Amino acid sequence: MRPGALSIVLALLALAAGCTVGPRYSRPAAPAPAPDAWKTQPPWEQAAPQDSIPKGEWWKIFHDAELDAYEKQLLQANQSLEAARDRLNQARSLARVATSGLFPQLSTDPSAVRERGSGNRPLNGEQPVIINGVAQPVPPYTESVYTIPFNINYEVDVFGRARRNVEAANATLQSTAADLQNAQLVLTAELAADYFSLRELDAEFNVVQESVGYQRKGLDLVNRQHAGGIVSGLEVAQQAALLDATVSQLALVQESRYQYEHAIAVLLGQPASSIGVRVAPLQATPPPVPLGVPSDMLQRRPDVSSAERQMAYQNAQVGIARTAFYPQITLSGSGGWQSTQLAPLLNAPSLFWSLGADALEPIFEGGRNRANLAAARAAYDQSVANYRQSVLTAFQQVEDGISNLSTLSQALTTQHAAVEDARRELTIANNRYIGGATDYLNVITAQTTLLTSQRLETQLLGQQMVSSVYLVKALGGGWDASEIKDQQVHPQAIQILQP
Repeated sequence: MRPGALSIVLALLALAAGCTVGPRYSRPAAPAPAPDAWKTQPPWEQAAPQDSIPKGEWWKIFHDAELDAYEKQLLQANQSLEAARDRLNQARSLARVATSGLFPQLSTDPSAVRERGSGNRPLNGEQPVIINGVAQPVPPYTESVYTIPFNINYEVDVFGRARRNVEAANATLQSTAADLQNAQLVLTAELAADYFSLRELDAEFNVVQESVGYQRKGLDLVNRQHAGGIVSGLEVAQQAALLDATVSQLALVQESRYQYEHAIAVLLGQPASSIGVRVAPLQATPPPVPLGVPSDMLQRRPDVSSAERQMAYQNAQVGIARTAFYPQITLSGSGGWQSTQLAPLLNAPSLFWSLGADALEPIFEGGRNRANLAAARAAYDQSVANYRQSVLTAFQQVEDGISNLSTLSQALTTQHAAVEDARRELTIANNRYIGGATDYLNVITAQTTLLTSQRLETQLLGQQMVSSVYLVKALGGGWDASEIKDQQVHPQAIQILQP
């Protein structure tokens, strides 16, 4: 091929390289229009428009310095989070691998060979030496061959196969970045939930311990009365049984606390036996959570963004499958120096070279390419369904969180009244028993009622705090999809010179 003709071909290929087959990506619509407002009204006044969940450190909305310290430690030492960061680094490196397909590939394979040719070798076109009409045997030979070859290959991205690979790799990179943020959100929410559950158990332990105290006083009272012949041994046995059961509850509460303490240790990247969380009964109220509007969920949830980026990846895979129906055009060249002697190896006569182009067009593939395209389209449709399901789940979790907090707020108000009623009941039962108007069973019943009511009140407060944590988690923890837009790898000219 003459240089002028080769230049024309290269120019045409460069113009054709702007063509990319396959569907353009656009985010599919959500399964249904997002409502204008949340269905359930929250049990607090809506925050001002400028208020929002703190970005990156959503747990600071609870204003608990000890929780802040634990969350900071989790971000630094949690091994599951470290693994998610490593997956992100892996995805970034694989995206760089994809960009390498846009550049020529150059290789070399120098060699030095010393060889001896057989005297009985096939002539392969050589003319035998004839002396006096007789063909003489072919003499053996010994020679050295020195070669410094270079090979260059470049697949012209006429139909966008390499660009689609980069597009798919960047979509995976962004999806992995969203997965990292989702892992961080899940782990930090789990830590906060465990922390408030532990604090609730501290408060519950105090309630049960207080009950043990006044039940022991009750046992002392009936023991003295029994010694004076005022009451029978039945009242003593009843009060002792109640006290023993309450002490058992105290041990069970402590055991539950140990479980949460061990879980917190693992979240902080520590052995379960190496950490001790100080005792501090829960004395908190759920903060108002800025809800925003339901349509914001498409941008605020990292898991939803990850599912959306998976759609972009599968869309690029459809494009890649489509390029299999078009020619794969490759430019290649080779050259270098070859000589039987080392001294003249780099001289001009030792130079060799070749240039060529190859266009591989599939004709009959047994339906392979058609089946691959159908599989890619099905995978894309599956990713759309997964995305829409993640949107529906996000709406559900927020609505569940709001309604749960509303219900718990009402229940806590009535339960507080129930505790006060139980206190009055116990006071009246004690007074009536001392006055001889009733038996001791009413006192025991009142003690049991008060303990049950106090524990339930404490548990409801703990559930409120945990539900607040999960509501913030359902809202995305202050995250925004714009945080992964910069997670992309672009081809750079310097890659031509990189191994």
